Amino acid sequence: MPILHGFSYSNYYNMPKHALLYKGVAFEEELVYPSASGYDELSPALKVPSLTTDDGEHLSEAAVLCEYIEDAYPEKPLFPAEPLARNKVRQLMHMAELYLELPFRRLLPFSFSGKPAPEQILDEINGVVGRGINSMNALASFSPWVSGETYTMADIYLYYCLSVADMGSAILGVDLNDRIPGLAEWRAAFADDPISKRIADDTAANRESFFAYIRG
Repeated sequence: MPILHGFSYSNYYNMPKHALLYKGVAFEEELVYPSASGYDELSPALKVPSLTTDDGEHLSEAAVLCEYIEDAYPEKPLFPAEPLARNKVRQLMHMAELYLELPFRRLLPFSFSGKPAPEQILDEINGVVGRGINSMNALASFSPWVSGETYTMADIYLYYCLSVADMGSAILGVDLNDRIPGLAEWRAAFADDPISKRIADDTAANRESFFAYIRG
């Protein structure tokens, strides 16, 4: 049985977790933070999440785990079989991470501390987020899912990328739901899914432990 290592307050942890739950794969969870002794054996870069496979091998990086889960458990596929369509899903995943999640992640210290972000940083982030907004408007259909009629890994990836974007959107003064038509309706539908609700409950339950870890 695979073991998913990490913590539920991490949006990157929740990406492969959602995929495993969606596919109905039996797995174990190990609550662990990157500073734990020996964690470098699971993730050389000391990042969450990591996965111990059925064979006892270790993998890390959320995107790698999502690809592995698709390959190892092909039932209920989350990527199209046709190469172009498959890579359009990957394209959406990368756009969500590079131009929405990662720039907004730079604002997390200010979100947690309540301190104002320097204008130079805000200007830099605003430029990158603008690329993300343009990319979503050009590539995502939200009809009803991100890439069209079929639910894919792009839906999972974008949803949890946006959980970090939400923490910084007020600081940046950008309303993604307003700037990306169809986003709000899609998010509501995704959040209403039983798997999404379970993960949201687990995230909330881990919040106190996570912030205790941060303070320590």
